[in-house]
This record gives sequence, C-alpha cells and structure tokens, in this order.
Amino acid sequence: MTAIDYDRYDHIRPIRWTGESLELLDQRVLPFAVAHEICRSSDDVAAAIHALTVRGAPAIGIAAAWGVVLAARAVQANTAEEALHQLEPALQRLNAARPTAVNLAWALARMRRVLVQAGSTWREVLEQEARAIETEDLAANRSMGRAGAALIAQGSGVLTHCNTGSLATAGFGTALGVIRAGVAEGRIARVFATETRPWNQGARLTVWELQQDGIAPTLIADSAASHLMKTGQVQWVIVGADRICANGDTANKIGTYQLAIAAKRHGVKFMVAAPSSTVDMGTQHGDLIEIEQRAPAELLAFQGQRTVAEGVQAWNPVFDVTPHDLIDAIVTEQGVIESPDTAKMQALFAR
Repeated sequence: MTAIDYDRYDHIRPIRWTGESLELLDQRVLPFAVAHEICRSSDDVAAAIHALTVRGAPAIGIAAAWGVVLAARAVQANTAEEALHQLEPALQRLNAARPTAVNLAWALARMRRVLVQAGSTWREVLEQEARAIETEDLAANRSMGRAGAALIAQGSGVLTHCNTGSLATAGFGTALGVIRAGVAEGRIARVFATETRPWNQGARLTVWELQQDGIAPTLIADSAASHLMKTGQVQWVIVGADRICANGDTANKIGTYQLAIAAKRHGVKFMVAAPSSTVDMGTQHGDLIEIEQRAPAELLAFQGQRTVAEGVQAWNPVFDVTPHDLIDAIVTEQGVIESPDTAKMQALFAR
C-alpha cells in the first residue's frame, strides 16, 4: 500500500521562536503581504494576541507560552517561587488578552505548573515546556486530521468556517487538518470556505492557506451557506472550537451556530475538530461561556474607512455556542466522540 504524503499539504508555520524573540506571522495583512511581527516581551505577545496578529485558540496558547519565556528574561529571581511571584502580573496580562479561548488559560496554567516544580534551572524548564506545547500541538493536529478524515466518504464536499489551519495552530490545523488529511487520502473532492465576517478570516486566510498547499477552495459569502447545502454539494461542515464544554456544547467563531442549524435541516453532517486542550470539563454547558465582545468599529468600518452612516450602532460578539445535539462528531487527538453528550465526554475526558 502506498504511503500517504501528508507533508505535501503542510507548509505554513505561523509561530517562530528564534531563541531571543518570538516571530509571529501577521495575519492582519495576509494575503497581500507576508510579514512577521517581532515580540521581545510578554506585553508584546499580549498585544499581538489582542490585536489578532496571532489568532486561533491553539496558536494563542502557544504564543502565550512563549510570552512567559520572554517575561522570564526580565525576572531577577534565585528560586522558582520568587520567579512565579514576579511573573504573575505578566501572566495575568497574557490571560486577559482573549477571554474565550480556553487554550490561553490552559497554556498559562501549564507554564505555572512546571515553574512551581522547577529548581534553579527554572528558565530552561519554561523554555522546554513552551517548546513541548508547540510540538505536541502539531502532533495532535496530525492525529486528529487522520481520525476526522476517516469519517468522510470518498468524493465528499466539505464546508469550513473561519480559519482553523496552520495559521491557527502550530501547523497542519484542526478542522483544516481534517480537510488536509481528507484531500491527501482522496476522500474530499470539493472544499468550500465562508468569508467569515467581519474579519474575513475565511476570505483572507483560509483560501490563501489552502492555495499554498495546492488545494483549490471555493469561497462563498456567509449568507450563501444554506443555499450551498441545499444544492447537495456539501456532505460535511467541519469547524474548529475555542472551547468545548463538559456536555459537548462548543464555542467557536460567530456564525458557527447558524451553520449547524442549516446543516441539520439539510442532512449535512457537522464535525468539530479541536485538540483536547480546548476541552473544558469545568464548564458544564455553553450558557456558562463568556462570549467576547469586540469593538463595534469592526463592523462599522473596513480597513479604517467607515462604511456605515454616522450614528448607527453595532453589536459585535465574536463567538457563538453550538449546542451538542447539533454536532455529529467531536474529533480530538484523544479520540472521536459521535453524537456527543455529557456521558460520552466524561468517558473520554474525565481523566
């Protein structure tokens, strides 16, 4: 049997640690410019996370971990206990940069944990842990990509929302990782991507990223999704997640919920692909998730130019919650849960 070449569809790396600074591929200027923002302090990293220079739940967590390493460079401490005390303000500022993505708090908690257990080499321990978080994410994406692709029939069409690829992770991607694996295995014949207003992550990032790997996507307006499903060209909607609750409810980019409703109406399967670090067993259901509200200006203007009449108000939540009963499969590197509910989530993730 011929080996499947997954590497053929995995060329982009958005996060680069140089040993002295963190270089982030600036996703605000793609696809027309490829530029890196250089972060030399934890506050630089926090600002980059908030400004969406780096985005996507796994990538945010990875960037934050390297932010802790940068913060440690400025600390004068003889013991790990002293270092933790001095690092706490920086950790808090990093944590406040984006409140919805659970990976951010997860990565910072992991950095805290190894610091508490570290000895005199605590700086080296922090750097090793940040590297491990990044390396493990890439391995997890490869694993979940293959697991998710296995659910898809040969010759299928898929629709994805926002950007869940290499740009949002250490590489390969979550939902786009499933799509990459599905294309590599010959299971996926057609890929559609929504614009994903108001930041156009689909139009600016997803279709560009897929092009870099030789995958030809078709872009649609967000409002065309239901009609696309009705035509029968799509058999799966595949999305990522910023938080998955104990019952399987899932927070993701605004617009995901309505895609799940439309998919259910048209008999299209709905898949959520995310690393286990996105699972939050401490949050029982989606109503308890804090939904981030961003500036109304993001809806009222485009690239700094106002497009809406003066005096108009805007409401700009950037996530919504898809109830678990609209989800056909949650795919993680630890396993696949079909028709998720509390019992199934507990069985896989209680530990």
